[in-house]
Formats: sequence, structure tokens, C-alpha cells
Amino acid sequence: MDALARLTSKGQITVPKAVRDALELHTGDNVHFRVEGEVVVLAKTPDLLDLAGSVPVPPQVRGRSWDEIRDAAWARQWRDGES
Repeated sequence: MDALARLTSKGQITVPKAVRDALELHTGDNVHFRVEGEVVVLAKTPDLLDLAGSVPVPPQVRGRSWDEIRDAAWARQWRDGES
């Protein structure tokens, strides 16, 4: 799909409706811009809260802080000789 938009004097662009529809963009959604040479890729970024509960948490780490979980994983990697 190709769509055109005009840059305003404030550096703003309205994302064309066809693009918003294709990406299922709605008010308040976040987007990511990636520059590849002279081309820009626009992508919808997921709302991390939508992912809540999508990955099971093993019983042995429930209630532990992320820092504790990460530190334990790093310690296992070093202990097991992984880099």
C-alpha cells in the first residue's frame, strides 16, 4: 500500500486513514519509526499491558523481583559455562 501525507511547518504528519486502518492504529497508540537510508518504516508498538498473563510464570520465581530473577539467570549461565 502507498499513501501520501504532507509535513506541516511544525514537523507533524497525519497518518493517512488507510494506513491507520491497516495497522489498526487508534488514538493513544504508540508507533515506532525506523530510518533505513532515505526510507522510514512505521510500525505499531504493542502495549505491554496487553501481554500481561501471556507467559506463564514458574512457581519458583513467583513473587521475586525482576532483579533477583535476572541475577539468578546470569549466575546459572556463568556456573554452567555459558557466555
